[in-house]
Amino acid sequence: MQQLLQDVIVLAKETGEFIRQESRKFDHSKIEYKGKNDLVSYVDKEAEKRIVAGLSKILPGAGFIAEEGTSTKKSDTYNWIVDPLDGTTNFAHGIPVYAVSIALMKRNELTMGVVYEINRDECFHAVKGQGAFLNHFPITVSPIKTLDKSLLATGFPYYNFEQMSQYLVILDEFMKSTHGLRRMGSAAVDLAYTACGRFEGFFEYNLQPWDVAAGALIVKEAGGMVSDFKGGDDYIFGRQIIAGNEVQPAMQQLIQEHWF
Repeated sequence: MQQLLQDVIVLAKETGEFIRQESRKFDHSKIEYKGKNDLVSYVDKEAEKRIVAGLSKILPGAGFIAEEGTSTKKSDTYNWIVDPLDGTTNFAHGIPVYAVSIALMKRNELTMGVVYEINRDECFHAVKGQGAFLNHFPITVSPIKTLDKSLLATGFPYYNFEQMSQYLVILDEFMKSTHGLRRMGSAAVDLAYTACGRFEGFFEYNLQPWDVAAGALIVKEAGGMVSDFKGGDDYIFGRQIIAGNEVQPAMQQLIQEHWF
């Protein structure tokens, strides 16, 4: 598994270098829309092609759950969960917060996660049961124990605004009870930053598996806790996630009070 991890890290960094080069000459006229405010570019598509091709060599026979649909092949055992460019809107607007996210799932269990934040050249990675790392140095979640001393990350929906009213109440509660909220624009980066202690917690809804799979495993291997809004474990496919250190249960309780 460690050799597999190293191969994935190399692939993520090579793809990140391609994205970095493209950011210097990005053609905004080639932005496409998959839905309202749901951007995609030739960079996303080409990056995913490179990742799928590389992973197919690294672990032949594995299936894919990939954002841009480059491969729809599924396996009964191993499936890669791939976001080639998490933070496309940031990328398109020249905001330097976006990442390559690659996770490996064995049946229904996450076994590996890699998040490569391109602009800071930071590679977060974990294998189940073996701890979490940033550029090969061990990381742990923040030691802060209370919400009032915590800095939290979240995301805002860019479509499907039906639940915005209760979400705004939740944001209001956290603004009043913490050091503040940050919206980075990349769930993969938010989770990675939670894993290494820059944030005490992260929560968001309307997410896809490729947004959270790698980061969720990294948080857990860094000693954190991850759940859905109800406190259950349906956070990969359930489209909602709360991740954090010791304040995670308090976050979950507050969110559940206002979410329905």
